[in-house]
Amino acid sequence: MDSRTSETFAGIDVCKASLEVALSGARRVFSFANDRRGVRALARHLREEEPDLIVLEASGGYERVAVAGLIAAQLPVAIVNPRQVRDFARATGTLAKTDAIDARILCQFAAAVRPELRHLATAEEQELSDIQARRQQLVEMITAEKNRLRTSGPRVARQIGRHVRWLEKQLKDLEGELRDLVQSSPVWRAKDALLQSVPGIGPALSGALLANLPELGELNRHQIAALVGVAPLNRDSGVFRGNRRVWGGRRNIRTMLFVGALVASRFNPVIKSLYQRLCAAGKPKKVALVACMRKLLTVVNSMLRTKTPWNPKPAYA
Repeated sequence: MDSRTSETFAGIDVCKASLEVALSGARRVFSFANDRRGVRALARHLREEEPDLIVLEASGGYERVAVAGLIAAQLPVAIVNPRQVRDFARATGTLAKTDAIDARILCQFAAAVRPELRHLATAEEQELSDIQARRQQLVEMITAEKNRLRTSGPRVARQIGRHVRWLEKQLKDLEGELRDLVQSSPVWRAKDALLQSVPGIGPALSGALLANLPELGELNRHQIAALVGVAPLNRDSGVFRGNRRVWGGRRNIRTMLFVGALVASRFNPVIKSLYQRLCAAGKPKKVALVACMRKLLTVVNSMLRTKTPWNPKPAYA
């Protein structure tokens, strides 16, 4: 029988070199090295405390070793958006920011919000995510260099041109690696085939969805739209009725989905019909495209859930 009378929560502030750990009911904040040995020591410490939930912020990849080690030790771990935690801190009147304070705030956040647990990504899933992230970085670098090319003199323009060609070769090679990785997995290969059967979804968007939206096909249409950030949110107060806006979610997916919706609004009969109907009703084009993004997302979510290829039947309309 469990002798504990209350729940225990842990907050971990992730730094490049250290992990600062706060436990509910404890006055001291513990520190562990942010490496494999330190994470093993942290896992032993937390197993003794038996926390009901451990919360960390997404920290640009610095949290990966800790998350993998804690989940492997069968500890309940949740990863949260840093912006949510800062908003929570301000709401509780905590304006100061140190590693120890952040750890305590994360501990309080865990107790108050109870975010969902994170599953352990396989090595293949992590590799796919890394390659997709690097692809996006290369695309952004190419765009930036081409923008500089427009205002550069002849000598600098030649240097930029050589760099752009090198980056484009790197991008081409990386996209080949991405295709090979997707084709090496029967599950990813089947999902990729379903996704690319939809007019408007090509290899780039399909790869982004596979890498950055593993929940696709597992949630209902309202949940998946809210997760990505294409669900319109109310802005009402008293008699005031504000414009509905999309906010939050996964920006990298939303960026790629916008391009996909733009293409689909021309070549996908279901999305094209929706876009034209909204524009004819007086909706701004950007608003119509966001609606198309949501429609495209909910359609592929349904397709992956039912494992059926694209078919522009009335059920999708």
